[in-house]
Amino acid sequence: MGYKSLAECVNDLERNGHLIRIKEEVDPYLEMAAIHMRVFDAQGPALYFENIKGSRFPAVSNLFGTIDRSKFMFRDTLHHVKKLVDVKMDPASVLKRPLHYMSSSFVATGALPWKKKSGAPILYGQTKISELPQIVNWPKDGGAFVTMPQVYTEDVSSPGIMQANLGMYRIQLSGNQYLKDEEIGLHYQLHRGIGIHQTRANELGKPLKVSIFVGGPPSHPLSAVMPLPEGLSEAIFAGALGNRRFRYFYDDQGFCLSADADFVITGTVYPQETKPEGPFGDHIGYYSLTHDFPLMKVHRVYHKENPIWSFTVVGRPPQEDTSFGALIHEITGSAMPKQISGLHAVNAVDPAGVHPLLFAIGSERYTPYQDLVRPQELLTISNQILGTNQLSLAKYLFIAAFEDNPTLDIYDIPAFFSHILERIDLTRDLHFNTNTTIDTLDYSGDGLNAGSKVTFAAVGKKRRELAREVSKDLALPRPFNQAKLALPGAIVVDGRDFASYEQEIDAISRWTQAAEECDFSGIQLIVLVDDADFAAASVNNFVWVTFTRSNPSHDIYGIGSFLAFKHWGCTGPVIIDARSKPHHAPVLMMDPDVDRRVDRLGEKGRSLHGII
Repeated sequence: MGYKSLAECVNDLERNGHLIRIKEEVDPYLEMAAIHMRVFDAQGPALYFENIKGSRFPAVSNLFGTIDRSKFMFRDTLHHVKKLVDVKMDPASVLKRPLHYMSSSFVATGALPWKKKSGAPILYGQTKISELPQIVNWPKDGGAFVTMPQVYTEDVSSPGIMQANLGMYRIQLSGNQYLKDEEIGLHYQLHRGIGIHQTRANELGKPLKVSIFVGGPPSHPLSAVMPLPEGLSEAIFAGALGNRRFRYFYDDQGFCLSADADFVITGTVYPQETKPEGPFGDHIGYYSLTHDFPLMKVHRVYHKENPIWSFTVVGRPPQEDTSFGALIHEITGSAMPKQISGLHAVNAVDPAGVHPLLFAIGSERYTPYQDLVRPQELLTISNQILGTNQLSLAKYLFIAAFEDNPTLDIYDIPAFFSHILERIDLTRDLHFNTNTTIDTLDYSGDGLNAGSKVTFAAVGKKRRELAREVSKDLALPRPFNQAKLALPGAIVVDGRDFASYEQEIDAISRWTQAAEECDFSGIQLIVLVDDADFAAASVNNFVWVTFTRSNPSHDIYGIGSFLAFKHWGCTGPVIIDARSKPHHAPVLMMDPDVDRRVDRLGEKGRSLHGII
């Protein structure tokens, strides 16, 4: 189905029972986000907000809220796009199966961007930043944000759409020190294409022209968030996925405009000019705090006739971006491992906040002529994973050998942990990278973008049986003496608030020495937490607490730990200190009064009756 516009998509979804209209007036301050999250949690339909307080423009959200709805929107093109990505990842595949890829090659040719000369819908009218829906998702957010933008930039030394970058970076519309209607904040993280463009513009002393597209056919925002292979333009991908060429042109100020977007904000970013941006509730489940980020000076705000504002809500997974991830895997899942020799599968674990934790499966083939089994090729693969694009933002990588269990599933969290913990040699198989970069949104490290990484690599036959309950004979010393089983072989314990690293290193050292007398049969992982009942209540809680609240270099300890020739290991269980620390960002919490207001929409005769 090739949608010409977001409105056409909305109408198609509504006709087919995938979208409902909310007719009541809603407040963009917290209420719209609360409605969205309630409906998403119920696996409900896309939402069209007709009446937004303070704005004349309607809005839509939750378009990608379920994988089934996403597949429905791209029902006629998804199979062709999968083949297109396969070809970019492995060009030799065309030679092996030319007939299989023939129809998809025609799709790719027909997806080339089309530069319009006249009649673009986006030129219908202009507005101001303050007249857009001022949607605030979380109580401590620094202002209103664009949460579903397509941010377009070009290399000033090599302009043109084929070398352009189209990415999804958040945009702060109001608050902080921004001049109303004149300035907005541009936030982007590490490993983003826009950073290369801004660096080049700074080197030449030129302002960077930025165009922010909102809305348009649903293939456009998906293209902005896709981790595309090198050489595959987002504009081409959008055309192939949407079965409609990406239409664009340049205005009289030299800014690129998406002809079919609902809104386009144009502006310039000048070298070294920043202002504080944030806080903002983000996808790890905490606020990203206030930091200086590039300042964008607004030139114009275009809109088409009867435009629709597109937004989403980000927070602790699962959220709508979880469904984005599922669709991305649907498109690229078989192609991604081809980038790294020996890699069979990799999963950025969504319940752990995506970037903090990776599961991977690789081959172990270096020395098949030897009986000695230890991670070798897996370590080569792990180094490549942690050096590849956004995968490099991870802090924890658990990697297993394909040959040990060809049916192992990287999406089955308990089974994958069990496989690792049954086989790992904790004296040998933990490998650290310290004083390195991590996700900009992750505050578990010792500074912005700063932290560490660790690889847990496991190879060979099962070494041990894992405990499936906490033994009555396990008498842990104080203060960490209240244990709960989280997963087979993994326990969580609480009993003391974190004070400071200076105090805790000494306290945990004394505790581990006392704990050496304990019987840890079947236990390989101990996690120190603030609330053991919460952490053990679900697998999602366990991985979220453990991997978002710890920095490997600072927070990993062990029973019987040692350092030998700069290699750290332990003879007993490994310990991860996942308690909240003073430098951590606050956890996202919705205002309960707002949540109660949303309840009214579920009453009989109201828009969400039968859904929430």
